[in-house]
Amino acid sequence: MKLPIKSLAVLAPLFAAMPAWAQDAAPAVAETVDKGDTAWMMTATILVLMMIVPGLALFYGGLVRTKNMLSMLTQVLGVCALAMIIWVGWGYSLAFSGGGAFIGDTAKLFLAGVTPDSTAATFSEGVAIPEYVFISFQMTFAAITTCLILGGLAERLKFGAALLFAAIWLTIVYFPIAHMVWAAGGYLFEMGALDFAGGTVVHINAGVAALVGAIMLGRRTGYQRDVMAPHSLVMTLIGAGLLWVGWFGFNAGSALEANGSAALAMINTFVATAAGVLAWMLAERVAGHKSSLLGAASGAIAGLVAVTPAAGNSGPFGAVALGAIASVGCFWFVSVLKPRLKLDDSLDAFGIHGVGGIIGSIGTAIVYAPSLGGPGGADYVIGDKLVVQIVAVLIAVAWSAIGSAIAFGIVKYTIGLRVSEEVEREGLDLGEHGERAYNY
Repeated sequence: MKLPIKSLAVLAPLFAAMPAWAQDAAPAVAETVDKGDTAWMMTATILVLMMIVPGLALFYGGLVRTKNMLSMLTQVLGVCALAMIIWVGWGYSLAFSGGGAFIGDTAKLFLAGVTPDSTAATFSEGVAIPEYVFISFQMTFAAITTCLILGGLAERLKFGAALLFAAIWLTIVYFPIAHMVWAAGGYLFEMGALDFAGGTVVHINAGVAALVGAIMLGRRTGYQRDVMAPHSLVMTLIGAGLLWVGWFGFNAGSALEANGSAALAMINTFVATAAGVLAWMLAERVAGHKSSLLGAASGAIAGLVAVTPAAGNSGPFGAVALGAIASVGCFWFVSVLKPRLKLDDSLDAFGIHGVGGIIGSIGTAIVYAPSLGGPGGADYVIGDKLVVQIVAVLIAVAWSAIGSAIAFGIVKYTIGLRVSEEVEREGLDLGEHGERAYNY
């Protein structure tokens, strides 16, 4: 069986016609499960899981105050687990079943019809991987995207509210955007939007949701008055390192094969991140500050975010430029604009994922050009693709903003979003979970 699956967005210039899995009327081609590709995709899936637990959990956990460390870990673990159950319940079907412009159908609810023998096509004709592997890979994307949002809401969001929000948000925001961008027939897919591994679907989507949530939740008690410094930059760096390693599964795995496209995504994931680290530390020096570990870790994530849509859509030096530019842009937002706006995006979920995702998604249209080392064809026109990318970004921003406001609103007026001021001052570890991260 053939499935409409995630687009590399490099297909149009590389193939004279759409690949077999994107042609509903194409003659059937016998598919063979490739054991090497299957082994790689299983490995990539596990790497993405490592990004969430423990990677993102430790990265975010180190950034909050001691009294909220355990709460942050619990929220990430709980939301991750819930997202996985929802994905196999109805998420996979809505995202990747059917050829609608904005949403899939219900043909594969609760994985109906999926067996160990069913396959998902890769980008080579006649080559496939088991459908369960593709389902699992995409499941980790849905999980980490939802968990990223928690960074903007840290130290004041109820645990129950996090779970209820996740269930609603995945259904009305994530699944439709994933379908639009990555499924054959999806509106942005058919428009030709470039998104190799999730600039719009993951980072812009999560970043905008975090921004909406931070505004609707309100600022933390004592914000810009009390000291709210990270309690453990050691934990944050461990988390950042795990995120970087896991990101190779995220980016290179999005090639769906162990091939040259995966190799390109791999080297770009190295160099864009390195450029992000150095650019953020340099920006700190230029701004009159010392180069900090927190800045270096933030720059690494900014570089990773920016290269995600361009991982297989850019040459290595285009990735270096994209990582550096996005890092400086995120630094400016986090260090200059956010304080002026008095925006309490607690752990800079929008400041890094939203801003970096926007820069990376738009910049992909530029670095895709063959004149800059990208994989675009000889007839590639930057201006034309730039318009497509900007439209895709605007749609992703609008869909996420409106859908997130609806999801947060439902939670707010049912079970409530925010813990009491007493619990907030005591700390969510004890107030929400009755435990401490540290017993000393």
